[in-house]
Amino acid sequence: MVRALVFDVGETLIDETRIWSRWADRLGVPRLTFMGVLGGMAALDRSHREAFELIRPGIDLDAEIEAWRREDPDGLRENFDAEDLYPDVRHALAALREAGYDLIVAGNQPPQAYDALVAMDLPVDAIHTSAGWGVEKPDPGFFAKVAAVCGHEPGEILYVGDRLDNDVLPAARAGMRTALLRRGPWGYLHSERPDAARADLVADGLTDLVRLVPTLT
Repeated sequence: MVRALVFDVGETLIDETRIWSRWADRLGVPRLTFMGVLGGMAALDRSHREAFELIRPGIDLDAEIEAWRREDPDGLRENFDAEDLYPDVRHALAALREAGYDLIVAGNQPPQAYDALVAMDLPVDAIHTSAGWGVEKPDPGFFAKVAAVCGHEPGEILYVGDRLDNDVLPAARAGMRTALLRRGPWGYLHSERPDAARADLVADGLTDLVRLVPTLT
């Protein structure tokens, strides 16, 4: 029986459209171009960071982020806020909590994401980031941390994310149940792959989980 649900952040809770649009503007390319290149990276199983190199060869991404911060200290830049939440997030989380599940947010995110997520006042029991833990998915250490903060056996935890490589497969190797979310470029592409059958659930949105999670045995 599932007792706790743990949620990834990007393209699970957060719609990253505005983030990538700002990056396209920053790099001086049409938004469709940059997002198309990102989709190509997803299809080729390459890191999203390689999209930046393709658009601007030789870019020092960390230096670019720091320069952007100096130039626009009060802007969102590469960050997100509550306006970026997918529309189903608050309702679905509230319904899952009402159903008695423990809810935790834990994903690969930079240090500043923690404060942004806390400020949203989501109906969850805890929020954690890879920066705070010092370990990133798909490292097994990340999922060991997930199990520790949940306080449940791995088989009682459902990890929800939009990727096979970072979410479903490593969480399953850690003994957890898994849900693959069909949204964002990775979510749609990965849901068509044979390994998607290894997920306990494939859902089109978080609201689906309210109905589907109780069917897991």
